Amino acid sequence: MKPSLITLTLTSALFLACTAEKKAPDTVTASPGKVRIYQTAQSSAARMADLGTVEFAAFGQPLETQPCVFIDPTHTFQTVIGIGGALTDASAETFFSLSKAKQQELLTAYFDPDRGLGYSLARTNIQSCDFSSESYAYVERGDLELKSFSIAHDKSFKIPFIKKAMAAAGGHILLYASPWSPPAWMKTNDDMLHGGKLKPECAQAWANLYVKFIQAYEAEGIPVWGLSVQNEPMATQTWESCIFTAEEERDFVKKYIGPTLARSGMAGKKLIVWDHNRDLLYQRASTILNDPEAARYVWGVGFHWYMNDVFDNVKRVHEAFPEINLIFTEGCTYPYSTEKLGEWHWGERYGESLVRDFNNGAVGWTDWNVLLDEKGGPNHVGNYCYAPVHKTAAGDLYYMNSFYYLGHFSKFVRPGARRIIACSNRDKLLTTGFVNPDGKLAVIVLNLSDETLPYKLWRSGMAADVTSLPHSIMTLIID
Repeated sequence: MKPSLITLTLTSALFLACTAEKKAPDTVTASPGKVRIYQTAQSSAARMADLGTVEFAAFGQPLETQPCVFIDPTHTFQTVIGIGGALTDASAETFFSLSKAKQQELLTAYFDPDRGLGYSLARTNIQSCDFSSESYAYVERGDLELKSFSIAHDKSFKIPFIKKAMAAAGGHILLYASPWSPPAWMKTNDDMLHGGKLKPECAQAWANLYVKFIQAYEAEGIPVWGLSVQNEPMATQTWESCIFTAEEERDFVKKYIGPTLARSGMAGKKLIVWDHNRDLLYQRASTILNDPEAARYVWGVGFHWYMNDVFDNVKRVHEAFPEINLIFTEGCTYPYSTEKLGEWHWGERYGESLVRDFNNGAVGWTDWNVLLDEKGGPNHVGNYCYAPVHKTAAGDLYYMNSFYYLGHFSKFVRPGARRIIACSNRDKLLTTGFVNPDGKLAVIVLNLSDETLPYKLWRSGMAADVTSLPHSIMTLIID
């Protein structure tokens, strides 16, 4: 059964209204009040269901035999910039193949802060990626001066889609862009696909193209908040890819892209390095950030989840470089199969990653494609995967459970929220917590087990009774 959009919508009176300009207080000292509970569970057809409220009561010292989730908002940590997904060519093309009514449904579902998930962060591709219908570049062959530069390709689908997403989000969304490959002629293998490296003699022209891209998008009315240096710089893919070792990326940052952005009046754009898996995260970050000349241009380090998921590597970077921002820049599940759309573990992978990444210091989290078709594309190399929402063969929208797992964060953890202490005395209850700019607390509790787990939500000698269903995610809102 396709979950109804109605099951995820919450009344505007309950929505935790705040904007990117607001910031949560450093500490919260008020007494605990009521706890409103929202739940998505494998055993229930309801999604983000409002279960009503429970109240705190005096409890005192918990015993070790009593499952508990402990929260302490008097200690706050990193500030959240946003949660969202990628607005790719594939998502845009699929969006415009929908009926007008379904287009509006999707925009509301993802971006509306009152009736949907309130996405506030987005990523898009510079030139083509695997989730484009074809390979394309913005400049003609051999044009080092970029006189032929044009984003005409993007004006058909991607730019109109981004504008609609921005409007649905209330007119503002943090958008950053990532290149998958320079034009073929700028690379050692003369191919946008299959890896290869940037030719040294093309380094300045490639850096100039980033600036051209930002200028062109902003001329279209799309502010570009930031960019990453290179998507997956250690992967030789069958699709668009380009290899940078850690030293090569470090040198490109300090000699080319960093100074070029600064000279162009774009020093305020957020530059993200790595943009690849957690496995080599510390090695890449330390190579770049231990070089002061490179580090001064770097806002943050991006990471994906596709190989050897060592969550602690995120924490190691945060410990070593606490002034640097950590941002999850891409993740999806694959390979695509229509018959497996409803499998519950797809959403649970999102939930676990979100909990652990925020607890380890991440300030933002970006899913991959927000929408794909009934085949898991379009994709010009057949690299099909899942998105939280798919267009069906009949032209309807199918919402995977990953849509709701993401929503338990994006709807309730707003830009400007600060992470607080949230911890559990049971390894089967994963948890993280935040204080929003309006002062309300949002505590997420994830149960990946087959057990029903009653627990006490404990704060300052007070506790509320809550029950976590098997394979469920809960968001607890505390006044």
